[in-house]
Amino acid sequence: MSAAMDERDAAVGGVAGLAPRRPMEQRRRMPGWLLALGGVAVLLVAWKLLVVVAGYPTFVLPAPEVVAARFVRAWADGTIEPHAAATIEEIAGGLVIGVGAALPLGALLGRSRLAEQVLAPYFVAAQATPILAVAPLIALWFGTGLISIAAICAVVLFFPVTVATMVGVRSVDPRLVEMAAAFRATPRQRLLWVEVPAALPAIFGGLRVGVTLAVVGAIVGEWAGANAGLGVLINLARGSLFDTPLLFATLLTIALLGIGLYLLVVIVERRLVGVRA
Repeated sequence: MSAAMDERDAAVGGVAGLAPRRPMEQRRRMPGWLLALGGVAVLLVAWKLLVVVAGYPTFVLPAPEVVAARFVRAWADGTIEPHAAATIEEIAGGLVIGVGAALPLGALLGRSRLAEQVLAPYFVAAQATPILAVAPLIALWFGTGLISIAAICAVVLFFPVTVATMVGVRSVDPRLVEMAAAFRATPRQRLLWVEVPAALPAIFGGLRVGVTLAVVGAIVGEWAGANAGLGVLINLARGSLFDTPLLFATLLTIALLGIGLYLLVVIVERRLVGVRA
């Protein structure tokens, strides 16, 4: 009888010992989007408190509700829409050019040490050069407009995508390459059917970085010379219009554009590669 009671007490004690861990497990299972919303809420509260306590006027630091109202009004009356469409078009052109050049070159660098030794110094030097210094030259060579801004976007995203592709190709499991050689695969078949699929996680890691940098490149290119775009609208809002809430609304649009493009890359990656552990 006493032995049975001891076993029951041990079981109850074990359950009681595990009980405090349940809230921690629930916190661990909290969705990431809920944590992100919590962070946004904290930021907005801090922003509002800063405006109220410091007493900033609207033309210096508008309150969050003022920016939100201006954001809705600017989209409703067509102020932001044409500029956002121009920026998206420039980013799309830069992605086509930059990714189209970075993928094959990254694969070449990953398979050839000689190519890396010859070309890597030029890539590093180009990456170290500030894009703000290069953008006026590109605008001078190609003119102001879509082509020059797309070229700036391509230059900005080219390096991270190239390096990610090179690292991904070099990290392919040698056993896969040996298996392809055993089946007498040609170099082209080995690249397309073995190395590129195995390197996709690294390639998409570079694309995540590159697609957000492309947004920055588009804004810089528009500052160098453009007739439309979110960068142009920033200059108008802080200059002739002197509309600080519109400036913040434009910045919010740029941030949402970057987040949307990043999530688009993540969705495509999960379709092709799957969810990473």
